[in-house]
Amino acid sequence: MKAGQPILSVITVVYNNAVDIERTLLSVFKQTYPHIEYVVVDGGSTDGTLQIIEKYKDKIAKLISEKDKGIYDAMNKGLTLATGDYVLFMNSADEFYSADTVSSVFAAAPDADIYYGETEMIGANGENLGRRRHQAPENFTWRDFRYGMSISHQAIYIKRSLVKSYDPKYQLSADIDWILDAAKKAKIIVNVHQYVAKYQVGGMSKHKHRQSLLERFDIMKRHYGLLPTLLDHGVIAFNLGWYWLKHRRTND
Repeated sequence: MKAGQPILSVITVVYNNAVDIERTLLSVFKQTYPHIEYVVVDGGSTDGTLQIIEKYKDKIAKLISEKDKGIYDAMNKGLTLATGDYVLFMNSADEFYSADTVSSVFAAAPDADIYYGETEMIGANGENLGRRRHQAPENFTWRDFRYGMSISHQAIYIKRSLVKSYDPKYQLSADIDWILDAAKKAKIIVNVHQYVAKYQVGGMSKHKHRQSLLERFDIMKRHYGLLPTLLDHGVIAFNLGWYWLKHRRTND
């Protein structure tokens, strides 16, 4: 790996999202950073998504389209195909924050194990909805997910040598376990102090909230222990209640 010029494998997984996929693709293609390996995993879309992707196949390093067992199975396929020094998931409807995002991330410091930044939420029409409720911590360690996922997977660049496959027993929250596992192995973690991604609000975890919460509790219990997780969830419940009350007052 040439110092300061690592290869980044950007992985996009998609299934039947013809509305948003082109925006994600163009976000990757517009990057000024020259060393990007783009991997696209389509789940066998039937709504025209694949036809949109194939318009740009000369710019995609690796493309597969086949049925999968869910989003994390598709993401594992992407990891198998990736050969870069770092991996980043920029899934359908997600975007890089700007054209020079990747260049500025790697310019922040040489040879980190993990780079991370802030995420902006956007609506269905691309409108800015502000920063995620969980602000990225100033100095991230694996302990910083105790009160919620403070870094989104669109905003974290991880050395490929540190990552494992996503655990298939989790259908909605395996990305938390995946990031925590890598963070435990990392020695140098760099906050790039800028917005690096745009995330469209919604997703499966919003529609299956109870299952998502149960999975998250199990993951936290495994990484932090049962009693600390119970205590931390009390803090989470208080913070959520205060956040809701504060914003209700603001909106009244």
